[in-house]
Amino acid sequence: MHAGEMAEEFPVVDLDSHALDAARLLAEHRLPGIVVTDRTGCPQSILPASEVVQFLVPSYVRDDPSLARVLDESMADRVADKLGGKTVRSLLPDEPAELPRVDADDTIIEVAAIMARLRCPLVAVMEGKTLLGVISASRLLQLALLPR
Repeated sequence: MHAGEMAEEFPVVDLDSHALDAARLLAEHRLPGIVVTDRTGCPQSILPASEVVQFLVPSYVRDDPSLARVLDESMADRVADKLGGKTVRSLLPDEPAELPRVDADDTIIEVAAIMARLRCPLVAVMEGKTLLGVISASRLLQLALLPR
């Protein structure tokens, strides 16, 4: 099976989209991540949901997780306020990571190898400069392990 056959439609966001809108999209659809494109629709990055979660947790709590226990619920209710006024671009690392992408004719093993090497839950499936869709790790496992 080739990547083009495994690819599924997946929501994408622009680098300059509102971060809160992207986070809501991740939450509403329970996505492991989302493809980030430039204004022309060309994929630039993958924003894993875990990166958004990391952004929401104050750095002092990330440094000392025991501090999370002393924060009250009102603080937890305001954690999403950190995303207000931010763009998706601001959630991405300063040093751009390699875009997890595969060609439409790549095999399931080639797709798995990219996911494993980049430790990313999604890969963009490309045909030239056109985004055909996305393969998630759960989709890959479904196709590799479950009877068809």
